[in-house]
Order: sequence, then structure tokens, then C-alpha cells
Amino acid sequence: MALGLQQTQRLGLSQVLAPQLQQSLALLQAPTLELKALVERELQQNCVLEEVTNLSTEVEITDKTSSREDDTSAAADPAEPPKDMIYDPAQEKPGGGPDDHLEADWQKLQQIDSEWRERGLQSNGASRPSEEEEERRQFIMDSLVSKSSLHDNLLEQVRTSDMTPEQIEIAELIVGNIDDHGYVKSSIEELALNHQKPIEMVGEVLKMIQTFQPPGVGARDLRECLLLQLERSERQESLEYKIIDKFMEALGRRRLPEMAKGLDVTVDEIQDAMESIAKLDPKPGRAFSPDINQYVVPEVFVTKLGDEYQVTTNNDPVPQLRISNYYKDLMTQAESSSDVRDYIREKIRAGKFLIRSLHQRQQTITNIAREIVARQRDFMEHGVGALRPMTMVQVADVVHVHETTVSRAVSGKYMQTPQGIFEMKYFFTSGISTSDGGIMSNTSVKDIISDIFSAENRAKPLSDQEVVKILAERQIMIARRTVAKYRDELNILPSNLRKVY
Repeated sequence: MALGLQQTQRLGLSQVLAPQLQQSLALLQAPTLELKALVERELQQNCVLEEVTNLSTEVEITDKTSSREDDTSAAADPAEPPKDMIYDPAQEKPGGGPDDHLEADWQKLQQIDSEWRERGLQSNGASRPSEEEEERRQFIMDSLVSKSSLHDNLLEQVRTSDMTPEQIEIAELIVGNIDDHGYVKSSIEELALNHQKPIEMVGEVLKMIQTFQPPGVGARDLRECLLLQLERSERQESLEYKIIDKFMEALGRRRLPEMAKGLDVTVDEIQDAMESIAKLDPKPGRAFSPDINQYVVPEVFVTKLGDEYQVTTNNDPVPQLRISNYYKDLMTQAESSSDVRDYIREKIRAGKFLIRSLHQRQQTITNIAREIVARQRDFMEHGVGALRPMTMVQVADVVHVHETTVSRAVSGKYMQTPQGIFEMKYFFTSGISTSDGGIMSNTSVKDIISDIFSAENRAKPLSDQEVVKILAERQIMIARRTVAKYRDELNILPSNLRKVY
């Protein structure tokens, strides 16, 4: 059979999500801040959508006959939007509201700023700065509040050092191979081979970089990083330096007797030295890392009114949308071409679907949150210890949606409760049977295990089997391997590594 290109026909069935369904799922899964960005993007792309700025005064008008008292004024100029769609602060606050005072104060501040700038120019005998100088000044002012990165800081120290041009070139190569934590990712041999540089000079430049700020930067491993920090404070003869230099592996495994015997000191001295070592920074470069704080906006608020809990959704961050009456009128005008009508009709259809999807999203999240509160009432009253087992299937059956819809609806969403702010997924946990026939949430069991380990005698730490016996006394039947699993999830070390001599 000869090789070549051929065309064949094949009949088959496949499931494809329509674009509108994909948009609806994206809106359901998006957290509040991401949802706000999606809605604002739709506002920019769909001309018939407009944001309702004041829900207390704006009214959605759908009937054209009641939307205008005078039809002749609306059709007088089709290029102009209707007058009632134009926001006029003077008409909204005829008596002079607080916004008028803010506007007056803002104009006064602008006038004062202009006067001071003119006065400074006149006193210096200089002319008005050009647009380029103003941009440069603004760039400098903006740069004052921006945080420099670790690499920028190191490169600045390289340029202000006494290095030769050849050493500066090598230093820039080394800085480029330093990660965000401050460690050199490539060996001296690799740097020298890849860039055709003498290996001795690369080693010398690396030692010079290791004297830069922050202390410990330029290290190749944790041991070297800690030693560099101790050398910077002139503690080469200290017990901490000897422990890190000779017993790094034993330090990681907390083998206190081994280190005490090898250094001919007491266990108490080793323990004091370890407390001092714990104050060193294992990641010196993270001080220059950008802020990674995540701002959580609760999607649902749970408040107690009398003996009942009320569930409300947070609608404030999301813009409220409606279809512009101007484009509705444009659809009915005789002079509008068929292409214009088709275009506007398609945009109106997409806008209505978006508004309906947003409403359905909020309603779905509200229904799920109400069912969570109904099933977790004890948690709302008493906290984590009273959390009950609950699955997404149980909630989906009550809310009359699919389990995957519940998963999307609670993904990345947070609920503000009387016990604090929790991710909505936090309330979905499996159960562990108790000896009295009840069921306890595994999250509650983890909380109990954490309390047991925190109250143990550090000189005689509890083993996993001993924790199993303690839980059995509290009528919680659990296997030893499950305790070990929960202990690992709680970042608690095994008993032999928790022992304090």
C-alpha cells in the first residue's frame, strides 16, 4: 500500500460543552475577586451591559411603553443616550450631599498643590518641567515604594564592590544562578565549564558574594548557609558552629546523645545550642520575596438571630448588571439596519444569559450554604470539636444539583461563621465510628489528636499506639496507621524525633 495523505469520513458521537455552558461553569467556580474581574471584562466586551451604580434608586425597566413619558424626546437624536440614563450628581443630590463637599475639598487640594509647585519654580528661577521630566519624577516616586528583588540587590552590591571587570562578569553569572531562597543552584565546576571561566576565579568570586547581604546568601546547601551566618557574627568557635560543621545529619534527626558524646559536652548544652541554631534563617533570600498574602473575601455570611442562623451572600464586590435602555430603544428605531439589529440582539441575548448565570450562581451558593449550616449547627455553636461528617452527595441530593456542581460551587469559597472564617470545603469530611454507635468527623479527630500530642510529656513522647489507646478510652475507634497518617498531616514528628533530653 502506497504511503500518502487520504481523506476519510467517520460518524461518531461526542459531548461538547457549549460556550454559554462553559461561561456558566466558570462563573460558578470563580471566587468573589475572580468573579469581579470576569464581570468587569464582560462589561468592557458587551456594549449593551451597564453597571447599576445605586440599587436603591435604579429600577430595571423592561417595558418600553413605561420607560419613557415622552417618546418623541427619546427618538429625537438616536446618537444620544436617553437623558434618564445620564448620571447627574446635581439632580441626585439637589440639597448638596457629602459628595459635593468631597469634590470641593479635592479641588482645594489640587489648587494648593498647583500654587506650591508654581511657587517652588519661581523661587528656583526655573521653568516649568517638561512632560519627560514629570514622567521621570513620577517613575522615581513610584519606585520608592516598590520592593527590590534579591537579584537586584545582589547586582547592586556587585557594582559597588571592588571587583575587577572580569570578576563582575563572573559575579553576574553567579547571581543569575541564585534562587529566590538565596542558594546557588549550579556548582562551581558547572559555572566554569558552561561559561568558559577559570574555576579558581569562579570560586573566589563566589566567596566574595557570600560576604554580601543578607547573611548566608550564595550558599550551596543548608549547612553552608548556616555556617556563613555564624561566621558573619564571628562565632566560628561556638558550639553551634561545631554542631553544624560536624554533626549536621545528627542535628536533623535530633540525636542529642550522639552529638553530646562526639563534642564532649552535656545534653543540656546541646539543647541550648539547638535553640540558638533555630534562630538562624535557613532561607535568607525570602526577605526579598514579593508579598504572597492572600486576601480572603467571604462569599457567605452566617449570623445568629435569636435561636436561628441566617445565611446571606456577599454581593457587594460583584458589579450589578442590567441591559441598557438605550440599546433597547435602538432596536425599535426604523432607521436601524438589520445588521445593527442582529448585532444588538446577539449582545442582548449574551448579556441576559450572563445576568441569569450570575443570579443562578448566587442562588446555588446560598442553597448549599444553608444546607451546610443546617447540618453543621453544632459546629456553629461549639466549634471544630462538634463538626459532623458530611459529604457532597448528601448536600447535592437536598439542593437538587449534581455532586460536581457542589464541588465547583464551594471551590475557593469562604464562609464567615460565628467560629471564624472557613473554606466551604472544610465542612465536607468523612466520618469515624465511635464505640457508642455514633459518627465523628475526621477533622474533629485530628483536632483531638493535636491536643493529645501538645499535652504530652516531651521527655517521654507518646507513640502512635499509645494515642490509639487514649482515643479508645474516649470511645473513638481508630487504627494505628490512621493515627500515623493524621500525625503526618498535622506536621508532627514521630516519637523518637520529638523526644527532649
